[in-house]
Amino acid sequence: MSDTLTITDNRTGRTYELPIENGAIRARDLKQIRVDDEDFGLVSYDPAFMNTASCTSRITYIDGDRGILWYRGYPIEQVAENSSHLEVAYLLLNGELPTRDQLAAWVNEITVHTFVHENVKKFIDGFHYDAHPMSIVLSTVGALSTFYPAARNIADPATTHLQIVRLIAKMPTLAAFAYRHSVGMPYVYPDNNLSYAGNFLNMLFRISEVRYSPNPILERALDALFILHADHEQNCSTNAIRAVGSSRVDPLSAMSAAIAALYGPLHGGANEEVLRMLEGIGRKENVPEFIKKVKAGEAKLMGFGHRVYKSYDPRARFIKGIADQVFEVTGRNPLLDIALELERIALQEDYFVSRKLYPNVDFYSGLIYQAMGFPKTMFPVLFAIPRTVGWLSQWKEMVGDPEQKIARPRQLYLGAAKRDYVPIAERGVRELVNQS
Repeated sequence: MSDTLTITDNRTGRTYELPIENGAIRARDLKQIRVDDEDFGLVSYDPAFMNTASCTSRITYIDGDRGILWYRGYPIEQVAENSSHLEVAYLLLNGELPTRDQLAAWVNEITVHTFVHENVKKFIDGFHYDAHPMSIVLSTVGALSTFYPAARNIADPATTHLQIVRLIAKMPTLAAFAYRHSVGMPYVYPDNNLSYAGNFLNMLFRISEVRYSPNPILERALDALFILHADHEQNCSTNAIRAVGSSRVDPLSAMSAAIAALYGPLHGGANEEVLRMLEGIGRKENVPEFIKKVKAGEAKLMGFGHRVYKSYDPRARFIKGIADQVFEVTGRNPLLDIALELERIALQEDYFVSRKLYPNVDFYSGLIYQAMGFPKTMFPVLFAIPRTVGWLSQWKEMVGDPEQKIARPRQLYLGAAKRDYVPIAERGVRELVNQS
């Protein structure tokens, strides 16, 4: 049996044999299928990349039908249960889990880069007091390229590594500064005696304590959430950093494009939409009526279903356990009863099961963040901090892939055929003549 695909073009009667490699054909091989010598050749049409692979990757594997997510081959459940976010960052960037000494050196390297230039504070101060924190982070990350002009030298491994370290280290600082600016509180500098997640909580919530001590359960819960959000294959924002990065712009500028993509409500803002939905339902007793509206197309069920997963999102299963631990510390989120009832009904009714609408990671993450004291405007920022690791891993892989060139997709032109330009004085007259 040959690993090829045989195509017969019924327009010409010609037959073509295309090689199949790794379960895919190369779109460029379709170009040989043409009607005549002047024909450009056949192209594939795939809006939103529904069934098109834009790259090869060795970072993250997803099997949506079976509810599988692997980081470099390790199941997400094992990684989230046993690892730390910075250990996962090392894994995603380097391909292997670190030794004890490698992890200690990596954590130290990140820790010493958590501070930002004092002028960055001035830059953030320039935003209006009610500016969205995600807008501030988006703009500030893009501005970092002016602080580190050497970042443009992406051909130098040492320079590239330094930018990766800087971004991972400084993202929690920028995120915390954006939050403090939005609530009119003074900035809190990093405490390098704390963990990655603990330091972030310190910069967010420290008031007048000599030293902030994060609750260990909340600290671990936040770190686990960071792990679950670290990477997720070729999603919208990952596609953005690869596409923009393919122009060979510096990684700081490329990452600002990824943050912009994540800012959208269909991507990083999804858990905020879940909370708005639950708040709109109001009470557990109102869930059946809401379900009726969903079935009638009068309401949207947020936090259920996924573009990739056609079974239970493995991250959602793990995050549900984190929610229980967090609520023991913070108190039970009053919206939880509504969420549980909504999940119970949705998992039992054929309308949702037949459509493979299962809870995804966004369904519970918003409840946890709200219970920990984060305003809804911070939710996409909380997504961007851990996803920085995935973005940079994907960017690094893309830059080193010899097959990758500057992104330039084809299009199918459906506009007007060639026509002659009409001077403005004649346009109305010509239209009247044509109409008569």
